[in-house]
Amino acid sequence: MRMKDYIPNQHGAWAMLVIPFLFGMLASTPGVVHVWLFTCWLLIYLLMFPLLQWVRTGKFGRVRGPIILYSLLLVPAAAGLLWIRPGVILMALLFLPLFAVNVYYAKRKRERALLNDMVAIVQFSLMVFVSYRLGGGNDYYLAFELFLISTMYFIGTAFYVKTIIRERHNRRFYGYSVSYHLCLALSALWLPSALLSVVAVILLGRAIALPRTGITAKQSGMLEILFSLLVLSTVWLTYA
Repeated sequence: MRMKDYIPNQHGAWAMLVIPFLFGMLASTPGVVHVWLFTCWLLIYLLMFPLLQWVRTGKFGRVRGPIILYSLLLVPAAAGLLWIRPGVILMALLFLPLFAVNVYYAKRKRERALLNDMVAIVQFSLMVFVSYRLGGGNDYYLAFELFLISTMYFIGTAFYVKTIIRERHNRRFYGYSVSYHLCLALSALWLPSALLSVVAVILLGRAIALPRTGITAKQSGMLEILFSLLVLSTVWLTYA
């Protein structure tokens, strides 16, 4: 057994897995149901990765182990969640059209396409609504606001990371990234917290300065942990 076959190598996706879930949980009432929900959410992510690899390569043998393992773990976890909150099955339907887009790009071997990244970001950010609703939240304007914060932050991160790796020497793409973050900083002025505006300005500074420093992908990934924690703590102070 090779661990790399069981653990996804898309490191940025871990923040997208956790942060929208925490946004919804912290803005509602955390409870045991969130343990069930996150267990299922984690297992779904771990299962979707080898499934997409299968779609991409057409080689089931390489991913048979993780697909079988995570499927066997997911079935009882999902059954437990459905026993507690059967209505969650309707929320799960929201994810299917977006996952179909991911399957399409995997089939075409274009998983790194920016549009595919954005679709995945929206898909992960939808967890805000699920986590919030299962925690007893009923202010859907607030949930939508958190969904937008999650989506806009991670889209900005997708732009920024590409200027560090795949589009490092693309001045036009760098301009897209900076322009997006400038619009994000201006949009943050409408949010209910000055702290969120400050964070948006910090992210703008990141998009402007760091690609010019020659920072490596590994260094950028480590810094992204700090930026993600900054966004999470600011949202917690604002909405919890």
